[in-house]
Amino acid sequence: MTVCDLVLPCKDEGPALAALLPRVPDQLAVVVVDNGSLDDTAEVARRLGATVVREDRPGYGAAVHAGVLAATHDLVAVMDGDGSFDPAELLALIDDVASGRADLAVGRRRPVTRGVWPWHARAGNALIVAWLRRRIAMTPHDIAPMRVCRRQALLDLDVQDRRFGYPVELISKATNAGWRVTERDVSYHPRAEGTRSKVSGTVLGTVRTARDFWRVLA
Repeated sequence: MTVCDLVLPCKDEGPALAALLPRVPDQLAVVVVDNGSLDDTAEVARRLGATVVREDRPGYGAAVHAGVLAATHDLVAVMDGDGSFDPAELLALIDDVASGRADLAVGRRRPVTRGVWPWHARAGNALIVAWLRRRIAMTPHDIAPMRVCRRQALLDLDVQDRRFGYPVELISKATNAGWRVTERDVSYHPRAEGTRSKVSGTVLGTVRTARDFWRVLA
């Protein structure tokens, strides 16, 4: 029985989706948001049974928002479509929200091997998290790279950022709104072969992401 939509914001993730989508548990209906891909992302997603939404406006937040709008279930999950996360680990997060224990359930990345999470990306994440934990008493230790909440509640939260600052704004607004947040460790794997991170793949990508984060915090 399908109980939750899984939004996968994607840009040029065809090779990753080919391996990832067959591993998605039956409880999740996949919505792949094609955010300007030049490869076969959309074709692979359709062939493997996912709903495909096109979002021409570039940006992680734009893709996530388009996916949430297209979702049809009460619960919605979001994670990267690059193969770095195990979709089966979403089930525990879904249970946290469905059972009423949490309004937002998030994953905390635990790298499975050295080098999965580059030093510059890890340092930037730690800095933002430390600031949020001190400033607004945010409880999670990561910027919600994998998360589950109720769709309408998320839309009502009115997250506005359409770039990489989206998860920071989401978790900030959720904390300030008094949402109950649970956090679980999730495995962080190397991204799929043949794909490249738009965020942590380079120092410049990390700097651009950090800039989006701080713009939201400001």
